[in-house]
Amino acid sequence: MSENFIYSTMGLYFGGTILALTYLVHRSEFISKFSFSVTGLGFLCHTASLVGTMMATGQVPLMTFKEAMSFFAWGLVFVLVIVGLTRGLQVLGAFILPLALLSLVSATLAPVKSGSLPPVFQSVWVHVTLSMLGTIGFAVAFVAGVMYVLQERLLKSKQFNVLYFKLPPLDFLDSLNQRSILLGFPLLTLGILAGAVSAQLTKGSYLSWNPEQIWAMVTWVFYLAVLLGRVTAGWRAKKAAYLTIVGFAGVILTFVGILMKSHQPMSLL
Repeated sequence: MSENFIYSTMGLYFGGTILALTYLVHRSEFISKFSFSVTGLGFLCHTASLVGTMMATGQVPLMTFKEAMSFFAWGLVFVLVIVGLTRGLQVLGAFILPLALLSLVSATLAPVKSGSLPPVFQSVWVHVTLSMLGTIGFAVAFVAGVMYVLQERLLKSKQFNVLYFKLPPLDFLDSLNQRSILLGFPLLTLGILAGAVSAQLTKGSYLSWNPEQIWAMVTWVFYLAVLLGRVTAGWRAKKAAYLTIVGFAGVILTFVGILMKSHQPMSLL
């Protein structure tokens, strides 16, 4: 049953993505509302899929790469739905939905790990949940950074086209970028600490120094530098936008490392 829901979700997210991208070059607000409705229906199907998986396996659906990437996509769309309902910023869908769709497709194509996890891995879900929530925050910061760069270039070149009027003001995008990092960084920090404790309990060592662990730590240090630069050094919004775009590449490299060993329980540490 959950598999049927996930395929329905992909179809609805794909439709929502096409409509959201179309909205960027058309003035019709109906396209935006239709895209948001289709995405909302997909979000409900996605939620049903996650709940169904949890009920079928008896554990939090975050323990494999497949499950974690599905949750990552769900979290991105959750942010989109909340911002769309509270701020009416439905243009965000044109930037978040492609990322969510790609994540969900990656989850679908990932190898399936059947069976229950050994009891020794039961504490890992705390680490994975916190890490994924932090990563969602960084993904939103990445999207805000991309939108900021686009809007800043349109403004600088005085290209007041359809896209310019649909994108939010620069100060809003800068604020969204900063708040997303402020939310994501402590969550990732707690996730790394929880992962280290779990590694000590299960393997007798806080760190194994494998490639994905190293990239996770590099990503943490990078975002710490960005956060300190904004708060103490007064880095400009444009510089912060570019840095968050670059920083998200570290997140992607971490996911690639995990994908290469996806036969093991999902863990950054």
